[in-house]
Amino acid sequence: MEREQQGDRKQNEERQQQKTPQQNTPQTADRTETGGPAAEVREQPESGEAGVSVKSGFVTILGKPNVGKSTLMNTLIGQKIAITSYKPQTTRDRIRTIYTDERGQIVFLDTPGLHRGKSKLDAYMLNAAQSTLKEVDLALWLVEPRAKLDEEDQAALELLQSCKTPVILVINKIDSVKKEQILSVIAAYKDAMDFAEIIPVSARTRAGVEDLRAAVFAHLPEGEPFYDEETVTDETQRDIAAEIIREKALRLLQEEVPHGIAVLIESMKWRGRKVDEICDIEATIICERDSHKGIIIGKGGAMLRKIGTAARIDIENMLECRVNLKIFVKVRRDWRDDLAQLGNFGYREKK
Repeated sequence: MEREQQGDRKQNEERQQQKTPQQNTPQTADRTETGGPAAEVREQPESGEAGVSVKSGFVTILGKPNVGKSTLMNTLIGQKIAITSYKPQTTRDRIRTIYTDERGQIVFLDTPGLHRGKSKLDAYMLNAAQSTLKEVDLALWLVEPRAKLDEEDQAALELLQSCKTPVILVINKIDSVKKEQILSVIAAYKDAMDFAEIIPVSARTRAGVEDLRAAVFAHLPEGEPFYDEETVTDETQRDIAAEIIREKALRLLQEEVPHGIAVLIESMKWRGRKVDEICDIEATIICERDSHKGIIIGKGGAMLRKIGTAARIDIENMLECRVNLKIFVKVRRDWRDDLAQLGNFGYREKK
């Protein structure tokens, strides 16, 4: 009798295993000297309850330099990925970030400002901004609350009208003007183009941000998420560390050094046990002139120490471990016009 009961239990277990789908073992990205992804790679999340549609798609954020694109993207996803500063042209590449909730998933592409410069780096940045329009489901055109459209605004309008991508006009920095001025801005833009929606927001105070998220989801197609629910960017830890150092340099140097700097992470190594792990990072700030090198280093190395200290705090928060950061400064003359050096510093076309 006991054997029969054991046999019945065994058959029930086998039948239960046949009914239960096999689960894939979550994969965790290895951390090596070159740095790993900013988040673990795990199996795709479930679509949700039966009958509930999930939306997923790609959205680009476009606008003139220093209009607040990176700040808005950081606010939309709920944490800091793209660097921000008061200087224009802070973003030099297309930063891909991901926001996921029960409604679905939005993959944001934050691009360089729509600005026509003279160097090969300027051309790269403009091309990066323009090419995203061909790849996305929706575009957010970010403008400041000014009722008069200038030449750059007109050029952006022509670019947006030339593509078939739906466009939401986002009027940023509404906390800096009165309500009457916002209404006049809406009136100035609404007849310029057939916008999918016009939404006033303040990326700084978060006013209107949830309305913008809802509008974005409303215009995305139904579909499964492209990334797992915990991923917030496809940028590597090395990329983000370099951007953090560059941001601190731009903020602390103010107008003393122009945007002719880049940051290269030479090495990124972990040591110690998990409980007291330390990441050793060696980075190089690239500038174009010897005079710039002196300004970046500062008297007795004071400025470089300030940059390093400020960057280390943010990098430690990102990596969730202690960081030993060493920064060097090198001169590479006219690197912004050298295609080979642009590639070495990470400015390549993304697939």
